[in-house]
Amino acid sequence: MTKLAYMVVDARSSDPERMVEYRRLAQIAVAHYGGRYLVRGAPYETLEGNWQPQRLVVLEFPDMEAARKFYDSPEYAAARAARAGVSDFDMLLAEAY
Repeated sequence: MTKLAYMVVDARSSDPERMVEYRRLAQIAVAHYGGRYLVRGAPYETLEGNWQPQRLVVLEFPDMEAARKFYDSPEYAAARAARAGVSDFDMLLAEAY
């Protein structure tokens, strides 16, 4: 039985205008590899700890393999290139329980 996979991203950017192209390209790549956005820059509340993401993104993929294919894809490489030099991302990938 395959398990869903979730990608959690803390996205920080110094140039919101350049991020428009990144988001456009990333959205295409996410859809191509079967992913979907669950949270994308929505308001959040920190309940414990000090984590304060600038822009929180949560994606769901059919499984870990699909998420890794997305991340390693030429489509997402183009998106990463579009944000190069103006953003810092922390990303993690977790398999559903």
